Amino acid sequence: MPFEGYGGFAFSPVSVQRNAPSTPGVYGLSNAREWVFVGVADDIRATLLGHLQETNTTLKSRAPTGFTFEICHPSQRAARLSRLVIELAPVCNRGIV
Repeated sequence: MPFEGYGGFAFSPVSVQRNAPSTPGVYGLSNAREWVFVGVADDIRATLLGHLQETNTTLKSRAPTGFTFEICHPSQRAARLSRLVIELAPVCNRGIV
């Protein structure tokens, strides 16, 4: 099942600061055409802000414009990540699961 509990937000520094929690969980990045990446983080906000700072990466080349997330216990993150990658097939996760 797709991300639960939270809607989509703009992938910008202001939106990440306002909407992303500083807690563990899984997150997804997308653009208008596709899911770009699904990942896990100890601190969702810090991780998303780090992605915004990246340059010359495959993730940045896909121009993500939105993000979403789920707060989940660290012991459940790997299993949730695997399910989301299988279901959503994000382009930057191909070959990981």
